[in-house]
Amino acid sequence: MEEYVILVDASDMETGIMEKMQAHREAKLHRAFSVFIFNTEGQLLLQQRALSKYHSPGLWTNTCCSHPRPGETTDVAAHRRMREEMGFDCEMEEVFTFTYKAEFDNNLTEHEVDHVFVGTADLLPVINPEEVESYRYATIEDIRKEMNLNPELFTVWFRIAFDRVEEYYRQKLPARN
Repeated sequence: MEEYVILVDASDMETGIMEKMQAHREAKLHRAFSVFIFNTEGQLLLQQRALSKYHSPGLWTNTCCSHPRPGETTDVAAHRRMREEMGFDCEMEEVFTFTYKAEFDNNLTEHEVDHVFVGTADLLPVINPEEVESYRYATIEDIRKEMNLNPELFTVWFRIAFDRVEEYYRQKLPARN
């Protein structure tokens, strides 16, 4: 089944749709989302992308990420992909949006307006092996150390969003025991 992405302008206003791989080959700006789920111990659920992914295979990233389908809201898509990739769903809220452009070695480019969602859950993933190679929980401090030592082990969008997610988490989410 062909997947389509929602093309947008710099203000995230929809301008059309395009087949996903074509949008990545032509570096077209499109809508995306990234989900960051923390447990009540303050650890972030990280996903290692499946080795078969068309870009960034095997890299560590946020809990879930993808693109909304045409006619689908970003929040509905975030919940759908959590179930499809990680085998569970939970409450989350959109906390910020950012735009980035990253070129990959395989002549594909991610050029996205990325909507970032954050939530809390103590559920164990049941991963989809077509999407996810592995997962782990890690503290903000441990992730920060690892990214400083080996940034190449993490996806581009994760490295961009991480500081703002950390700031939001420390300020907004309920106090942890």
